[in-house]
Amino acid sequence: MSTKKSPYSIIKSRRMTEKSRVLENLQHSASNRSASRCKTPKVVFNVFPSANKREIARAVEEIYAEKKVKVLSVNTVVIKPKQRRVRGRLGMTAGGKKAIVTLKPGTAIDEQV
Repeated sequence: MSTKKSPYSIIKSRRMTEKSRVLENLQHSASNRSASRCKTPKVVFNVFPSANKREIARAVEEIYAEKKVKVLSVNTVVIKPKQRRVRGRLGMTAGGKKAIVTLKPGTAIDEQV
């Protein structure tokens, strides 16, 4: 018997960093010829560490069903915790997993950030 996970338990949040914003805006780039070939929009999410690519794709399509989003592919990256010093004490940054979701051309997730 398989238990169906909630899409909101698979996808934690949308990842908002400079690199993720660059990936999202590659399709609108006209100045760089190699970047302008990227016609598919990409969105980056923080996901649950044990989630696989099929679960992530299904969860994105369920969450954004009203916008009729279709997922073409999902690439996942495991982020390892790194050592940092704060006030002389050794600590670790938070690790996790991120997913780079490639959407079908013509679809987009337009949210105000």
